[in-house]
Amino acid sequence: MPLPSPSNPGGYQIGEAARQSGVSPANIRFYEKENLLSPHGRGENSYRLYSDGDVHQLRFIRLCRAMDMSLDEVRTLLGLDLNTRTDCAAAREALDGHLGHVRARLTELKSLEKDLKALRDRCDGSDTHCHIIEALHQLADQQGATKAVSAPRKRHV
Repeated sequence: MPLPSPSNPGGYQIGEAARQSGVSPANIRFYEKENLLSPHGRGENSYRLYSDGDVHQLRFIRLCRAMDMSLDEVRTLLGLDLNTRTDCAAAREALDGHLGHVRARLTELKSLEKDLKALRDRCDGSDTHCHIIEALHQLADQQGATKAVSAPRKRHV
């Protein structure tokens, strides 16, 4: 059973926990499935109940996910204690790893921006046909079966 508090004497049902945390009920269930959150009890009606601590943890998860952290990165941070030096070092290491992912993604996005600008510059809309669509079809054919056989690129998120 969740710890009672003045603002939450019996625990929040999932809808209220979602409202309080800004995390959808579907995501709350997903985070439970991923072992990022464990509700502390069930009501007489067998509904899950969430404590104030659970709501805080949901807000923490939401913040980390908004920073584009992977579930594993969030899991790592959730497992750390803010009062130990070794955990502080582990948190810094986790963030350094995430910064590496962000920097790599920024490089990819800059390249994508360059490609999109080049594609956009192919057509000013004054011709009888669209050179952008034409170029996209050509690129799709160039990629052909070689890209279809290889696995899609996996992002860290």
